[in-house]
Amino acid sequence: MRDTNFSEFLPELVDIRHKLHEMPEIGLSEVKTSEFVAGLLQSWGFEVTRGLAITGIVATLKRGNSNRAIGFRADMDALPMHEETGLAYQSKHPGAMHACGHDGHTSMLLGAAWALSKDESFNGTVHLIFQPAEENFGGGKLMIEDGLFERFPCERVYALHNWPGLPVGQFSSRAGAMAASIDVLTLTIKGKGGHGAQPELTVDPVVVGSSVVMALQTLVSRNVSPHQPSVLTVGSFQAGSASNIIPDTAVLEISMRAMDPVVRKQLQERVEQVARLQAESYNAEAVFDWQVGYPATINDAEAVEDARAVIADTFGADAYVELPEPLMGSEDFSFLLEKVPGAYVLIGNGDSSGLHTTRYDFNDDILERGATYFYQLARAALV
Repeated sequence: MRDTNFSEFLPELVDIRHKLHEMPEIGLSEVKTSEFVAGLLQSWGFEVTRGLAITGIVATLKRGNSNRAIGFRADMDALPMHEETGLAYQSKHPGAMHACGHDGHTSMLLGAAWALSKDESFNGTVHLIFQPAEENFGGGKLMIEDGLFERFPCERVYALHNWPGLPVGQFSSRAGAMAASIDVLTLTIKGKGGHGAQPELTVDPVVVGSSVVMALQTLVSRNVSPHQPSVLTVGSFQAGSASNIIPDTAVLEISMRAMDPVVRKQLQERVEQVARLQAESYNAEAVFDWQVGYPATINDAEAVEDARAVIADTFGADAYVELPEPLMGSEDFSFLLEKVPGAYVLIGNGDSSGLHTTRYDFNDDILERGATYFYQLARAALV
């Protein structure tokens, strides 16, 4: 494979990452980020299409006469958190922070874009997908609904995500299930409030909600095979305002994760069934409000092997390790993998603060390696 010397561009790439870190924007509001990224890509000769999922970008570069095409995706959105890193390039947007490394993912793909723009030797088309709203509104799904793969067809699609705790620059992935699905439910129990001294005249939603919580704990242990990873969590239970008032309602926030689409559907159906029947047994009502759900992230075996081969050829065989088990976290790259075969790959961020923490920062030492990976993967696919 052709070697690429990033040394001349690396200082600029680090600066790009720091500028992105300073301007974190929550999903579907990545206006400044989108402008900044699009400007760089246009200056490097890419055909830039904007407006998919409001702030999303697809940058296209074609060489030669081949009809083959490959896609790479980077997420651009930040989290609604207050940054506490104290960095010189700390967030300038109060209440928003790049706490998951999307600034780094975008920068790595921009690094690959720079290298590809200087390469006339590959034969085919590269589509660089800069996606909004990975953390909240399912930006991947929204881009697909806006015609992503009809307008920019790809044979394979790849994404790279940093991973704290994995050695710096180490790559890891696996064929098949890579990350769990997630579904989020707001469950409202409607009862009948009243005085705490006269509970017999009420339908107490706190009692009903408590019964629902305990019943839900049996769904995974008694409805799902122990060979099928799944998790159900009641993360919030809100009800009442004083010790002597029985409220009218209780609100539960529930999340479910699974690796298998059949198990995912089973959990959704059983949660509704159990909650409804529990509520009815107390003469209460259960109301369900499902938020955007992400399917399980399923890697294509051939795509994973192609990624492993490129990593081994570029960085050495020990640069890739097999991920021993799927991640229980979720990722909306799963929507793209439902449409096009591909692979979601991790790259080690080293001994950093964890993702989604106020002191997290993406490791600049892996920028060059991530950019090189995307670049060499494109060249290998479009020989």
